[in-house]
Amino acid sequence: MNISDKKIVILVLSLTILNLAAWLGFSYNTYMQNQNFQNIGGRLKSLEDSSDSGPNSISKEQFDALVERSKSAQQQIDGLLTTVATLQNKTLDAVKQEISQQRSQDEILTDAVAKITPDVVSIVITKDVPKLEIVYVNPFGDDPFFNDVNVRVPRYIQKGTEEKKVGAGTGFLISANGYIATNRHVVDDPEAKYTVLLSDGTQKPATITYVDDKIDFAIIKVEGSNYQHVTLGDSGSIKLGQAVFAVGNALGEYNNSVSTGIISGSNRDIQASDSTGTETLKGVIQTDAAINPGNSGGPLVTLDGDVIGINVATVIGSSNISFSIPVNMIKDIINSVVK
Repeated sequence: MNISDKKIVILVLSLTILNLAAWLGFSYNTYMQNQNFQNIGGRLKSLEDSSDSGPNSISKEQFDALVERSKSAQQQIDGLLTTVATLQNKTLDAVKQEISQQRSQDEILTDAVAKITPDVVSIVITKDVPKLEIVYVNPFGDDPFFNDVNVRVPRYIQKGTEEKKVGAGTGFLISANGYIATNRHVVDDPEAKYTVLLSDGTQKPATITYVDDKIDFAIIKVEGSNYQHVTLGDSGSIKLGQAVFAVGNALGEYNNSVSTGIISGSNRDIQASDSTGTETLKGVIQTDAAINPGNSGGPLVTLDGDVIGINVATVIGSSNISFSIPVNMIKDIINSVVK
């Protein structure tokens, strides 16, 4: 067997094993880590590296043994699949098709997440708050009768101010020149400062450019250009049961957290409450994708990677009942504000 023939055999065997591993996907990930596979892969690499060192470096017996081992591995996998099919009372072809479909669904989701996450930002809210210090004072004040009483009680007094983080939220870029969509309640404090944390770790101060009085929606802006930004989908075409996912700064600490779910309902009217009061939100999307505090203002996204909603509220104490503002409600606003 000459060197060229040996390289062809190595290539064919390598592709066979790689294709088999890819076809199995996550469902048989544990089995793919079996030592038998690792030994075969390592041996293939070793033989390929040695194939250039001389015409006698690889023997026919080595190749025959390698071929037999790869056949044995495939037979074991076929046996596993047959066992799964028997246990589930399905045909072998049906089991193979389910594995292939599930792997494709996972790839679609991960591709959509990879598409959208660079466009999602965290919004950090800071404010100058009183800097307090404890001092111990005479509880009777300046009363001369109690001047010599050896009693002191603690009291807070203000010693200037300090800037502190008082909240956090989420937003997403809607233009290349730094406009960001979010919720109104995320940026509703005129005395606070807002800092945007981009997906690459860059921090930029933000200014509020639009606040809506009727729906919980706002637009802020950071300086710069050539930002990657989202694609707005059609929230009017959503269907019950459609797969979606939410991205946001969960709990104000875990930026770009992803939660998956489905469209559970549409055109809902809800009463949403926060520290500033209660308001009615009409026509919102219901989803079971988890929306935690800090996720407010983040996108609700389809498996195509298109934004169909702005995450706005969740039902406290519920099992993942959350709501998003449909993007069709805010498209005209965006077109009028974004320059």
